[in-house]
Amino acid sequence: MIIYQNSKESFCNDVISNNIENVIHDFFKLKLGQTTSKTEISSWRNSMMYMNNVLLDDKIPNDAGVIIEYQIPHTSKRIDFIVTGKNNHEENFAILIELKQWSESEITDKDGVVSTFVGKKKREVSHPSYQAWSYASLLEGFNEAVYTSNIHLKPCAYLHNYNSDDVIDNIFYKEYINKAPLFLRTDVYKLRDFIKQFVKFGDKDKVMFEIDGGRIRPSKSLADNLSSMLKGNNEFVMIDDQKIVYENALHLTKKATSKKKQVLIIQGGPGTGKSVVAINLLVKLTSLKFLCQYVTKNAAPRAVYEAKLKGDFKNNEISNFFTSSGSFINTIPNLFDVLIVDEAHRLNAKSGLYRNLGENQIKEIINASKFSIFFIDENQKVALHDIGEVDEIKRLAREQNALVTELELNSQFRCNGSDGYLAWLDHFLQIRETANTTLEENEYDFRVFDSPSDLRDEIFKLNKINNKARLVAGYCWRWKSRKNFNAIDISFEEYDFGMKWNLREDGMEWVIQPESVNEVGCIHTCQGLEVDYIGVILGKDLIVRNGIVLVDPSKRDRYDSTIKGYKAMERIEAVKTKELIENIIKNTYRTLMTRGMKGCYIYCTDKETNEYFKSLIND
Repeated sequence: MIIYQNSKESFCNDVISNNIENVIHDFFKLKLGQTTSKTEISSWRNSMMYMNNVLLDDKIPNDAGVIIEYQIPHTSKRIDFIVTGKNNHEENFAILIELKQWSESEITDKDGVVSTFVGKKKREVSHPSYQAWSYASLLEGFNEAVYTSNIHLKPCAYLHNYNSDDVIDNIFYKEYINKAPLFLRTDVYKLRDFIKQFVKFGDKDKVMFEIDGGRIRPSKSLADNLSSMLKGNNEFVMIDDQKIVYENALHLTKKATSKKKQVLIIQGGPGTGKSVVAINLLVKLTSLKFLCQYVTKNAAPRAVYEAKLKGDFKNNEISNFFTSSGSFINTIPNLFDVLIVDEAHRLNAKSGLYRNLGENQIKEIINASKFSIFFIDENQKVALHDIGEVDEIKRLAREQNALVTELELNSQFRCNGSDGYLAWLDHFLQIRETANTTLEENEYDFRVFDSPSDLRDEIFKLNKINNKARLVAGYCWRWKSRKNFNAIDISFEEYDFGMKWNLREDGMEWVIQPESVNEVGCIHTCQGLEVDYIGVILGKDLIVRNGIVLVDPSKRDRYDSTIKGYKAMERIEAVKTKELIENIIKNTYRTLMTRGMKGCYIYCTDKETNEYFKSLIND
């Protein structure tokens, strides 16, 4: 998505008129359907004045293209400034410029990371050259036009308030400065020459429109690329906060000892790259000869990853990579260098089929390793026995004298990169109040169907593309086909709809089995995984009356293990149990409705609830 696009000449005129920030903001509101902070508006005014000075050269053609705030497909990331045109050989070029208003920073001992004041606080952030290079890599990975039209991307960074200090331009960052040249306060002419080197003639081919309108490549699937990653190939470039988490984890690994344990807690919502960072850490730490394992309570991600590795790795090698959260009951202290816990919100107190083994999975994991990493999203707790909470991890870490570090992942790489969709969903499931009261059509493909059959047929059609569309539902129907193969579990006779829950034979590999699109999945077979398109059937355990979202656990199947025992709990602590059940049911649908990278389609069995969601979509 392009926020602002014009010729160099028109851009310069907008700056000279002292109105450039308002022009950009108007386009921003039009394209994104939202406003932005006064700080960002002010930064546009200042940075555009500097870029205007850079472009004031007759040898940069007036009809060169200028693009401001280009959003990279499938992400929430935006490239600040782009100049487009042709070189002497009539080749198309796009100069990607990361703009910063910094005036100082500090070197860190982490690859590609600096420390500076951002958001009124000193923080570790990606070096601007690393950021520019990684954004170019993202764009190349997602956009087919870059390849088919032979468009050359040249990233760089421009810190127009920053004087050379052997910090930001230190040799420690040379690798990334070579990939994306760094220009500072006194480098106006150098940046100008860099642009002129590649843009000799105007942008008659409208390069950015070709990129923006070009075919978007399918987003990389972590499961599909896992084998390549474990063989040492770099399949995912760490972006911004992902890079910070990754480098801090490597740093803490080296500091951790049996007498000075380390615990790293990373909070991040759906699609922020928790699993991508976790697997990248597993690969890197294993290559560095650290004894390391990837841990989940939910078996589905492990089963899918293990299935993808069969044939490329031996069974014993695969089992050494992945394990369940209940594996550390009798593990000797500090046996592992690092344990990487994904979906930590799903951790339980007790382990085993009957939850009668061990004491506390969090405590056992910290005990078993010198360094424990917990990736967590408390809004994805979907069972009464889930105990994974930040405060609980911190409490148990203190008991073992472990030092705790907390970080966050905020950037969105699922749901078409739409932070807006996630905030909108939270708002209208009434999980938390946000400012996102409308969902723009271009943000994310969200649709409400009046018939479950129409929803099913649409998922079937989309699945023919690449086997990455699935239908899921809340657990409101008995799993009759578990014992009677011919039984139909979810039936709507008036719509000629009848389907089974996921087959027992598929187990936790349901999401990747070619024929499983003919079955309906549940929270247990899809949490921690993703598809391109997800279809969700909302049962009557979640309904809306007069704009209020209500939950009714009695509408769940009585064999549903996620809320087993809630009636007994209600007799002891009615208010607390009611609140807990409400969170679990809302979190379940939130999790189901955020499994789709490109789209989420829903059908609500309750008519008023269906109309509620239809009314929320901005025509």
